[in-house]
Amino acid sequence: MADDRIGRVAMPKWGLSMKTGKIMEWVVAEGDEVEAGDDLAEIDTDKIAGTLEAVDGGVLRRIVVEAGAEAPVGCTIAVVAPADVPDADIDAVVKEAEEQLASGAVEEDEGPRQRTAEVGGRAVSYTTMGDGEDVVVLVHGYGGDKDSWLFVQEPLARSRTVHALDLPGHGDSAKDVGDGSLGTLADTVLGFLDALGIQRAHLVGHSLGGAVVTAAAAAAPDRVRSLTLVSPAGYGPEIDADYLRGFASAGTRRELRPHLLKLFADPGLVNRQLVDDLLKYKRLDGVDRALQTLLGTLLDGERSALDVAALPAKAGVPTVAVWGRADQVIPVAGAESLRPFATVHVVDGAGHMAQMETPAAVVAAVEEAAGRA
Repeated sequence: MADDRIGRVAMPKWGLSMKTGKIMEWVVAEGDEVEAGDDLAEIDTDKIAGTLEAVDGGVLRRIVVEAGAEAPVGCTIAVVAPADVPDADIDAVVKEAEEQLASGAVEEDEGPRQRTAEVGGRAVSYTTMGDGEDVVVLVHGYGGDKDSWLFVQEPLARSRTVHALDLPGHGDSAKDVGDGSLGTLADTVLGFLDALGIQRAHLVGHSLGGAVVTAAAAAAPDRVRSLTLVSPAGYGPEIDADYLRGFASAGTRRELRPHLLKLFADPGLVNRQLVDDLLKYKRLDGVDRALQTLLGTLLDGERSALDVAALPAKAGVPTVAVWGRADQVIPVAGAESLRPFATVHVVDGAGHMAQMETPAAVVAAVEEAAGRA
């Protein structure tokens, strides 16, 4: 019988279409001590690149798949175990992993399950991971979609049920946003809870989604267990209006890429695939009208039209915020309006998309908020 202290590090499934991933670099070496949440490897897929984090603490006893090689989703790519686990036991696990890799007979992780709910007469697309009693709902920002949460959804789903939804006008949801008001978007989140029969949930929102979940919590505090806000809009007047208008109007790679560079501290994350995927989305029927309508919700001239700073106190739920220190879209100065009633973590190495650049910090913030509920 295998020692249950041996942890198998598997190739994750980041997205519905992911079948394999390429290990670009191992951040740790064999023999290194690791803790749960530590960075292990940089992984690239056909859609997205990200950092794989440790699930188990211990010693990285063996690397099964070397840097530069590809492996199918679900394959054991490394082994973590306490130092006192005999080498023979580690060898047995590695041999099994190598045989699976050679044969291709790897049991694939189910990954996110895509579904659709009807909310307010609109089709709302969402993905679900996990089956825990605690429920988390992830809400993206302007021009984003449910896939922006891939690096956060998986670790949170180890002990919870985690839904990532596409707001109207985004992703695979209906493109009709109605009046596009904050109230309409907040009603969509609350209607989503109703559609799935969720009595109470932890809400997590990024950028525009941060303002949306704040408004939802203020409108129905009995439905919300905690709030986690990632560079939320509506906390202070400063916002990069040129970015928002430029994103909405861009119709070519050349026009769009400079605006996307403002989202990240690491410009290398703005690859051709990201640009092409966003252009494909922007060319869908109804998207241009939706984005233009939502600009009216977000902007008043060159400043933010949203002001939700007083709403968390009204909601009265545990609130934790994460802000990238290098955020160019919504400056970190906006965090000051949150400090009277929320714990604020300003993280290095992240711009506006902390959930993609420093996902461990966002996961930790969700755990912190949920732990206070």
